[in-house]
Amino acid sequence: MADTKQADTAQADSKQAERRAARLAKRIQSFSKEHGGAEGQLAHIGQAGTRIVLVGEDGGWGDLVAPTYAIAEKAAEKAGLTLHEEFDGEFAAKVVTGPYEWSRMAGIQLGGPSNA
Repeated sequence: MADTKQADTAQADSKQAERRAARLAKRIQSFSKEHGGAEGQLAHIGQAGTRIVLVGEDGGWGDLVAPTYAIAEKAAEKAGLTLHEEFDGEFAAKVVTGPYEWSRMAGIQLGGPSNA
């Protein structure tokens, strides 16, 4: 009886993971369409899950968070997202930043908006 209950729970968890991956894939595809294509990188962020960093062909960027690395990988696969092992080199150079990002990165040091 306990084995049946565990199997049912595992099956429900698997279906939930598939649904989450499908929802993330739709958001990745939407980003990609809006930015003329996209590439990505997966980054562990501890207990919070895995960050899917997206960089569009036009230099636009954004991110999504998946609850697990496996779900992030599945979402990227479903969306047809090209993944990079690291966020460096040519991939990082594709990111276009504007005045807002520069003021946020500089923060208080250069009179930018605070993080509060």
